Amino acid sequence: MSTTNTEKLSVKEKVAYGLGDTGCNFVWQTVMLFLAYFYTDIYGLSPAHMGTMFLLVRFIDAVTDPIMGSIVDRTKSKYGRYRPYLLWIAIPFGAACMFSFFTPEFGETGEIVYAYASYIFLTLMYTAINVPYCAMANAMTNDSAERTSLQSYRFALSTAGGLVVTMVALPLVDFYGQGNEQRGYVGAMATMGFAAIILFFVCFANIKERHVPKEETQSVFKDLKLLAQNTQWRVLFIINIVLLTGVVFKGASTMYYVKVVMGRADLATIFMVSGMLANIVGAIFSAPLLGKYNKPTVYKILIVISGVLSALIYLVDPANIIAVFALVIILGIVQMATTPILWSMMSDVVDYEKTRSNRSLSGLVFSTNLFAIKLGVALGGAGVGYILAWAGYQGGVVEQSEQVVNAINLLYSVIPGVFFASLAIFMFFYKLDNQKLAQIKEDLVRIENDKQAAEFVENNNKEKEALA
Repeated sequence: MSTTNTEKLSVKEKVAYGLGDTGCNFVWQTVMLFLAYFYTDIYGLSPAHMGTMFLLVRFIDAVTDPIMGSIVDRTKSKYGRYRPYLLWIAIPFGAACMFSFFTPEFGETGEIVYAYASYIFLTLMYTAINVPYCAMANAMTNDSAERTSLQSYRFALSTAGGLVVTMVALPLVDFYGQGNEQRGYVGAMATMGFAAIILFFVCFANIKERHVPKEETQSVFKDLKLLAQNTQWRVLFIINIVLLTGVVFKGASTMYYVKVVMGRADLATIFMVSGMLANIVGAIFSAPLLGKYNKPTVYKILIVISGVLSALIYLVDPANIIAVFALVIILGIVQMATTPILWSMMSDVVDYEKTRSNRSLSGLVFSTNLFAIKLGVALGGAGVGYILAWAGYQGGVVEQSEQVVNAINLLYSVIPGVFFASLAIFMFFYKLDNQKLAQIKEDLVRIENDKQAAEFVENNNKEKEALA
């Protein structure tokens, strides 16, 4: 039943919700950090073919993500609207992780087909579990500040999942593979997938939906048309595409940067662990330090700083290990501090849409933004593949040309830095500041009171008719 009373969430429930994204990140971070490298250096795809695959699969997401959002918005079950998907999709999602890192002996054409099929299956399962998971934040609390706090817990624990990946993934590959990297990756990712399944079950068992509005359903196309008219949704949609393009340029080139530019493959794990620890710090302190300020203003400032810090890495001598690590750590703290703010703004857009059209399109808002995120991932992944191919990168070769080294350095530093800093331009069109959010909250209370009054009158009339 919908209610307008603001409820504070317990730490236990915030942690449980965050553990769901820990499970997601066991797979997401694995894909971000290792899948491009796996396809080129282990699986045997050319960089250009890998980039094309990343890009083409997004056309499927363009259809499946909004469909999943509309399905979620129409779901009715004894477990609620969003929670049941954590139960239903957990096992196939975990299995999809393992399938994506399996190298079959099907011949060249068969292996290409398998790569496409397994990657498509992984993205479909990610959509099926992540859309309802993200939208569920709106159902847990109706308070904007509390949602920012919830997202801080979420991304601190999500990043902890990424930290686990960076710490244990490569050692697990060695443990399971015993010199056979193809076999090692399958064993490592099967372990990650199983851990993700357990965490989804824990999340499901310890969270509660409190604010699920009841409203008449209408066609998906009408809902999409309404959403397309929402200027604030359009701003965040574009921001997510640009942001994730930059994030993936940086993330997908990390292994290449450490091995080729720094020439220190032995530092790969500690390099990624340092970044993840910094991300956890940024996520933890985001809400306590920044929650009372206007979200758009804070986001603009921090994202420009992130862009500058990223670009500065290019100017640092890769042999200066301390300077490189210092910049990576500071960048990790600053950039991750922006993430809970951005996701809280998505929840604010849901509330804004409710006051604008009287439609609660939580599933659709988050599914379309998840599509934007995956489109950014595809563009970034394709960009990395194409730039490496243009520079002449050869998988498995110890010595790369100077052109390749410089290209990888740019991919890790300047290029993502430009993407990050450019987000401040788009944020000038985002208007849901604290003052506007206060007005939206008042409007939501009024809408709910009007709805309850109308229901009271209708029920009273029905009782009079029955007595007559």
